[in-house]
Amino acid sequence: MAEPGKGFTSELRDAVTPRAFLLVVAVLLLQLGFITSYVGALHHPKPHQLSIAVVAPPEAAPKLVAALESVPDDAVRASTAPDAATAEQRIKDQKIYAAWVVDPAGTKDTLLVADARGPAAATAAQTIVSQVAATQQRTVAVDDTIPLAAGDAEGLSAFYLVVGWCVGGYLVASILGISAGSRPADTGRAVIRLGTLALYSVAAGLGGALIIGPILGALPGSIAALTGLGTLVVFAVGAVTMALECLFDVVGIGLAVLIFVVLGNPSAGGVFPPPLLPAFWRAIGEWIPNGAGTSAARSIAYLDSTNLTVPFLVLAAWAVVGVAVTFLAVARKPRLGRPVPSGT
Repeated sequence: MAEPGKGFTSELRDAVTPRAFLLVVAVLLLQLGFITSYVGALHHPKPHQLSIAVVAPPEAAPKLVAALESVPDDAVRASTAPDAATAEQRIKDQKIYAAWVVDPAGTKDTLLVADARGPAAATAAQTIVSQVAATQQRTVAVDDTIPLAAGDAEGLSAFYLVVGWCVGGYLVASILGISAGSRPADTGRAVIRLGTLALYSVAAGLGGALIIGPILGALPGSIAALTGLGTLVVFAVGAVTMALECLFDVVGIGLAVLIFVVLGNPSAGGVFPPPLLPAFWRAIGEWIPNGAGTSAARSIAYLDSTNLTVPFLVLAAWAVVGVAVTFLAVARKPRLGRPVPSGT
């Protein structure tokens, strides 16, 4: 109820400050961005440069490669492999997604796939090769060379594990900022806050690895390796969130959500692997902790820890940038009239 002598407009101005209004608008934009990003990335998967090798006699291989390359919309990146064993190894080394092994003595061929690299990619390869084979009066039977674990029916366990680690990273950094000031008072307090984040990261990494592995049986792989991965994911996301809070106060939390939720999750390759994502999300996925972490978790669980260098370098880079920006922001003199937070 309005105070005597005060109109509705005046009451509204007192109740909703310009800063609050701008934050509400920012939340609305973030929400609309969430919808746009998720639906835009996942509503209509189409293969793009899906890597498929052909194993066939020298006289037949060029024709089949050309047939695959002729699939519209640049859907396939075709190559050849000398034999089925080499093709299978390339799948395990994450160099190709599938291999069409031609039977030189008949018309019944084999398609090697790996559900562990993403069931959607295996299904897309099967659809494409089956259609092309039909034009050559051939048929294909699918051989899943790296099947998913019994507790990982849709191949999403690695993705959700990393999503959980990312959520923990930006939430704990946000809580530290809200409870003790967005920017640490000095370098010593920044060290304490980052040390707290590091301890939390180790606990979160170990906890996630134990839950996904021995407790739920959802994902195979080394507990130590998954713990190390989880520790790095949580710390990288938390450190960047902390840096954004130091630079932009509470708005930094929204920016962290934009990076790690709005952009990071749909581009991570969890639901659909990169070759099935639209160009924008395909381009950014591996450079955000969500995508790097998902790729590394799948490699640890199913692919003998191949191709881990790039994902771990990406995660380390995010962590280093987060720590460096936090210290630089703390060392910078506060703007005139803005008190330095006294918390940790």
